[in-house]
Amino acid sequence: PKSESFADIGENAFGRKGRVLTATFIYIEIFMALVSYTISLHDNLITVLSGTQIKLPGVPNLHTSQLITVVAVLIALPSLWLRDLSSISFLSSGGILMSLVIFISVVCTAAFGSVEANHSIPFLHAKNIPAISGLYIYSYAGHFVFPNLYKAMKDPSKFTKVSIVSFAACTLLYTALAFLGAKMFGPEVNPQITLSLPRHHFITKIALWATVLTPMTKYALEFAPFAIQLENNLPDSLSSRMKLIIRGFVGSILLLVILSLALSVPYFEHVLSLTGSLVSVCICMTFPSAFYIKLSWPHISKPVLILNLFLIAFGSILGVLGTISSAKMLIKTLLRAHST
Repeated sequence: PKSESFADIGENAFGRKGRVLTATFIYIEIFMALVSYTISLHDNLITVLSGTQIKLPGVPNLHTSQLITVVAVLIALPSLWLRDLSSISFLSSGGILMSLVIFISVVCTAAFGSVEANHSIPFLHAKNIPAISGLYIYSYAGHFVFPNLYKAMKDPSKFTKVSIVSFAACTLLYTALAFLGAKMFGPEVNPQITLSLPRHHFITKIALWATVLTPMTKYALEFAPFAIQLENNLPDSLSSRMKLIIRGFVGSILLLVILSLALSVPYFEHVLSLTGSLVSVCICMTFPSAFYIKLSWPHISKPVLILNLFLIAFGSILGVLGTISSAKMLIKTLLRAHST
């Protein structure tokens, strides 16, 4: 009952080592997720502002797309100074709205656009499972914010219902969008479907701008668990104002580091897949099952024990194979880019 974060649960289960391990994986996932969001921001800005030329004196090595991305991230940066989870969740609701706009735009393109949805969809490519497993896992890996959301809810008794509705809605949208993308563009679909939509359509412009705005609304929510933990670790002697300044300053520095990395490794699908396989699988499969077994050991039934052991084994195998596969693909892409 006293647990307020995912790291607290890890400490209750396995002591100090459990807290450190859990917190490390959470912070790595937050960092890599924000890198992926920034790559997405960059890729879509290139498309939506194609033809725009900007040069700043003193920084001749930065391309126009990179300069525009820097400006966009700086616009989003003040959101990291927000402390109230209610305000952050309100901002994040804008991200949900943008996701719905993207989905509707793709549906409208399929229904009224010039793209014919006539591509066949193969039943299964088993050899691709390790490479793409991270993408699937990442899509459902919001577990590390669950304790914070539970504590912040006005009526925590509705948490289970909220979780079921949220995951069901996400699954419905993911599945529908996946089939639309596969039917419309086949194997030539871009890592981000908005980049495959016909450039000349007004609907595409809407989808692109929605994709640009989505990462800008996500920064504060992704950063919240780290910021809360940072504030909790600061000395009580510091004033609330000083804690806010330290929190905002550290968040700003981290976001600039994330921006630099995103511009250096702009490969959205590979970074996202690596994130899912390397850390998300532990956060959403391995750790929760391990924590549950440890904390509920005196009362756990045999079928539930077997189920959780299976999830730990399955998650570990998938994580190792997925990490190796996605890391190889990222390295190959980097080497190919530097050789041309």
